[in-house]
Amino acid sequence: MEVILLERVEKLGAIGDVVTVKNGFARNYLLPNKKALRANEANRKLFETNRAKIESDNAERRTAAEASATGIDGKTVQLIRQASNTGQLYGSVSARDIVEALEADGAKVAKSQVVLDRPIKAIGMHEVRVALHPEVSVSVKVNVARSPEEADLQAQGVDVMAQMFERDTGGFTEDYDPNAEPGATAEVSADEGSTEEA
Repeated sequence: MEVILLERVEKLGAIGDVVTVKNGFARNYLLPNKKALRANEANRKLFETNRAKIESDNAERRTAAEASATGIDGKTVQLIRQASNTGQLYGSVSARDIVEALEADGAKVAKSQVVLDRPIKAIGMHEVRVALHPEVSVSVKVNVARSPEEADLQAQGVDVMAQMFERDTGGFTEDYDPNAEPGATAEVSADEGSTEEA
């Protein structure tokens, strides 16, 4: 289906571009969200007569988004979640969680503006893109940790999981007997054996 774009759509085109998209994408997303018009003669004439107004409305929305972007860009939000010893979360961090954390920090963001390529399922520092407008996007750091102390360490740049594994492996040593058969256990000494018999 050919459509005329009424706003810039990522990976598709800019205002006024006539593009060919799949029917379902046009019917279910572009047309209901007023991002495009069907590309027929009547709509082309309608678009050309209203082009200046559409572009000025877009410019106003973009300047408003740029103004709010200054308060959001580079922000760090902290989320405390339960996780296993390997750092995997019991559940995941969703766009709604990030929006709630940003609102608690004083930033107004809609859930649809948070762009998560995949859900966050591990502790650590994560970069998340927030698209305030099709032409304005900012990045936010999400600090996911098991405790506020762990979050502070991660904010300072410490890799908490690597540090924990170093601590675990640091105290572990295994006796090595070069003469032992593979899979054999260490033999009991003679004096231990004599106490068992008595």
